[in-house]
Amino acid sequence: MKYQDEYRDPELAERIVSAINNKSRTPVRFMEVCGTHTVAIFRSGLKELLRETITLISGPGCPVCVTSPQDIDRAIKLCREPDVTVATFGDLMRVPGSESSLHQEKARGADVRMVYASMDALELARKHQDRRIVMIGIGFETTVPTIAAAVYQAQQEGLDNFLVFSAHKLLPPALDALLAGEEVRIDGFICPGHVTTIIGTEPYQEVVDRYGKPCAISGFEPVDILQSIYMLVSQIEEQRCEVEIQYARAVHSEGNPKARQLMEEVFEPTDGVWRGLGSLPQSGLKLRGKYRTHAAESHYDLTVPPADEMPGCRCGEVLRGVLAPPQCALFRKSCTPTNPYGPCMVSTEGTCAAYFKYHLE
Repeated sequence: MKYQDEYRDPELAERIVSAINNKSRTPVRFMEVCGTHTVAIFRSGLKELLRETITLISGPGCPVCVTSPQDIDRAIKLCREPDVTVATFGDLMRVPGSESSLHQEKARGADVRMVYASMDALELARKHQDRRIVMIGIGFETTVPTIAAAVYQAQQEGLDNFLVFSAHKLLPPALDALLAGEEVRIDGFICPGHVTTIIGTEPYQEVVDRYGKPCAISGFEPVDILQSIYMLVSQIEEQRCEVEIQYARAVHSEGNPKARQLMEEVFEPTDGVWRGLGSLPQSGLKLRGKYRTHAAESHYDLTVPPADEMPGCRCGEVLRGVLAPPQCALFRKSCTPTNPYGPCMVSTEGTCAAYFKYHLE
């Protein structure tokens, strides 16, 4: 796999860093909106390699982290139903709701299963047709097609006991909200390669046209990210503004039409509530009428009281790029990876977890 060796080449990385630092003159702030990028930036020490004109800030790129407290409470309410088995991805298990977490509910006897893929949850529905299997659907456009495929297959097989609680998020509305709010100065975006393999580049073009902010679609190796930063710096210094694809070995401008077609067959946009960003129009997904029998809310009352952040937790501000983790009074004190207080410390893609593990301060 030659490209992997190439994109991990330290000499190539050194040359790109030199090119960035020679090119950069204008003070800029670039936001990465992908948790995998956040971890790679911290793990590789990329911030320390760049000149002082370049500031990298982390945005709402961790799907577990942006799941709202209300949605966590709804998932907990579901797992307390006597005929329900909740299936979820691992990081969500320890994210605190208002009073509990899925991990705590499992310890108290609830049937909560950690799965690695939506098809694992579908298999549970096949094996346990006396119970309702509820898949907690989280994640951005990268994971939505897999959930859609499971719902589609369940309907084909007549597996009425396979349900989905959709807490999915669509990335473009979050970029719009960040820029419209003007809370943090953002001069360009390092955009997620895996999301873009699905949605293509058109949604980012709207960011370029409306706000005049350049975007670079990046892969996940350190060299990928450095090349993306060079693209953004070059656009700023040359007074250009466009969408550039660094991750050309995987991303095409049209995205993946088949995956989008499956998403659109099964899901339709709806308003979504984000941790840190609040309610954003048309930023979530719900099952279309044809598939509503597989929606958890069609069978259970998921009404929960309004939920706020845990007292003292500033994950919402971290997700918006307003502050860095050390500026939170709980960071490294009462909030650690072994005793997480908020989702940004729970998830392996969370900014707080990455900062705790890789930053020496």
